[in-house]
Amino acid sequence: SGGRSSVPVRSAMQSAVFLALQHGGGRAERGRRRGEAEEADRGRMKRTIIKDWKSRLSYFLQNSSSSSKMKSKKAGKQRTYFRPSPEEAQLWSEAFDELLANKYGLAAFRAFLKSEYCEENIEFWLACEDFKKTKSPQKLTVKAKKIYNDFIEKEAPKEINIDFQTKNMIAQNIQEATHTCFSAAQKRVYSLMENNSYPRFLESEFYQELCKKTPITRAAQGT
Repeated sequence: SGGRSSVPVRSAMQSAVFLALQHGGGRAERGRRRGEAEEADRGRMKRTIIKDWKSRLSYFLQNSSSSSKMKSKKAGKQRTYFRPSPEEAQLWSEAFDELLANKYGLAAFRAFLKSEYCEENIEFWLACEDFKKTKSPQKLTVKAKKIYNDFIEKEAPKEINIDFQTKNMIAQNIQEATHTCFSAAQKRVYSLMENNSYPRFLESEFYQELCKKTPITRAAQGT
């Protein structure tokens, strides 16, 4: 009779083991599916980030001050801003000036600053670069006042983060504008970008993609 009673016991144990394995397997399957879903979400997010970058980059490339020099000589319909080679893009990490001196790099950096809501810094720096090249005293005064109104005065539409003393000094200097009106403020903003935004740009998804051998697109061109 002992043999007969052991059969249900074994069956019960086998059922319990089967259920435990089934439960564990189901949990592992759910975990695997959740991991795959999270991975897919990350992939979608990365593609969205890069798509946004490409959109901003295209805008800044097409609106570059030197765009007229970069037009296609054949039809004049396409702007020939080609995506840099990975080797060229890697040069931008050697020095901030290397990045700013490259038209594509500058546009990419502007797109990055726009994504961080601090594009006023590079816009101010570029306005200062243009200001320093101005030869006409009349134009110098007009540009000085515009830069002050756009970037310096309290609650300016693109107000930059500089100290009160520097702002006051600029307000006095633009009355008789010279090429050095904004020198102190430009140095301050340059340092801010070099020490904060530039390192983050080099770590960004888009810059890392530019340095890879497999491109995001064959070429980034405005149409």
